[in-house]
Amino acid sequence: MDWKHDSLASRRMILGLAAGAVATASLGRSAMAQRIKTKARIVIIGAGAAGTAIANRLALRLQDATITVIDGRRNHVYQPGLSLVAAGLRPAAYVVSRTTDWLLPGVTLIEEPALAIDPVAKTVATAGRNTLPYDYLIVAPGLVLDHEAIEGFSLDLVGSNGIGALYAGPEYAARTWAAASRFAEKGGVGVFTRPATEMKCAGAPLKHTFLIDDIASRAVGAGRYKITYAASADSLFSVPIVSEKVRMLFDERGIKASYNHVLKAVDPGRRIATFTTPTGDKELNYDYLHVIPPQRAPGVIRQSGLSWAEKWKDQGWVEVDQATLRHRRFPEVFALGDVAGVPKGKTAASVKWQVPVVEDHLVAAIQGREGTQTFNGYTSCPLMTRVGRAMLVEFDYKSNLAPSFPGVIAPLEELWISWLMKEVALRATYNAMLRGKA
Repeated sequence: MDWKHDSLASRRMILGLAAGAVATASLGRSAMAQRIKTKARIVIIGAGAAGTAIANRLALRLQDATITVIDGRRNHVYQPGLSLVAAGLRPAAYVVSRTTDWLLPGVTLIEEPALAIDPVAKTVATAGRNTLPYDYLIVAPGLVLDHEAIEGFSLDLVGSNGIGALYAGPEYAARTWAAASRFAEKGGVGVFTRPATEMKCAGAPLKHTFLIDDIASRAVGAGRYKITYAASADSLFSVPIVSEKVRMLFDERGIKASYNHVLKAVDPGRRIATFTTPTGDKELNYDYLHVIPPQRAPGVIRQSGLSWAEKWKDQGWVEVDQATLRHRRFPEVFALGDVAGVPKGKTAASVKWQVPVVEDHLVAAIQGREGTQTFNGYTSCPLMTRVGRAMLVEFDYKSNLAPSFPGVIAPLEELWISWLMKEVALRATYNAMLRGKA
């Protein structure tokens, strides 16, 4: 079979896998038992992937419940697509839609940010001075990017001064490509960073590093640029076998790994980045610098009394049981997505598996029984290593690899089919998840 026919066959197979997954999920929803009648008041903070998905699933599952979503953002951002925008592979508009386009009838959206949570009184106050009592609360506001923690940095710098910051949103991902493309065309020194805090999609810093290296190798050419990846810890990825594979790829491609380097300050005029290291501060010159700031729970969460008291003190993730995602002190409270205080799981793929668990336990509580489903920490990272190639890395709390397609997609091989999982199938599955059907 020639490569054209092989590519066509592979494309059909990956689209078939995506369609089959969505169809199976939809079948499961349609076969669900009769809707449960309840007058429960359910408040959901956040209309991102987690908040929208759980709101829609509960709207499909419950009859006569009051389901209210609180979020001041009018737009929904498909965050897995930001890496594609920052590499010039998609326009910014590709990742933007209206929040209201996704919410099903039976879900009320209050377009205001949550201002305060009182888990004892069981109320949520909004910026518009609304106070909502709840029987059950689901916190899914995502996280905040602490750009102010990096001295000398501001979002105004992104796109010029050789600075990129793809996490900051669609506009900034596009600006990131503007800066990264100039580096790819002219060469020089590229420095790519990762924060010391927990973060959403821990593979994204590596994806951007690999993609810009690949693009530069075909633009300005080998020998005319150098790349340093500043790892905040003593490894490149939290899963040891994946970390070793990334190290091998870095060695093959001449990417230098500097371990235990945490970005502290930026001097955009002199193009110098300062890092804290075990031996003291260290300055690195750059022509292109990719900034990923520390990441924390939103202030409304940190001030609510819902955060862990001992773990992640400076980050404020919600204190939940890692299997049920139910709060350990307030049983009517659940957390989903980035804000959940669990060892792994800050990806959209994790949300897909977290949402049914919260649904199961919340519905069980309404019915006066115990839920049975558990979350095992499943996280998926389609780790793009070149334009058109990726590794489909999937793992659990114990850092065990958990491949969805054993025998079909090898998790640690750079494959075109894994790239299509990221580029094509993931979006279809994500959309189905938002609608409460996956």
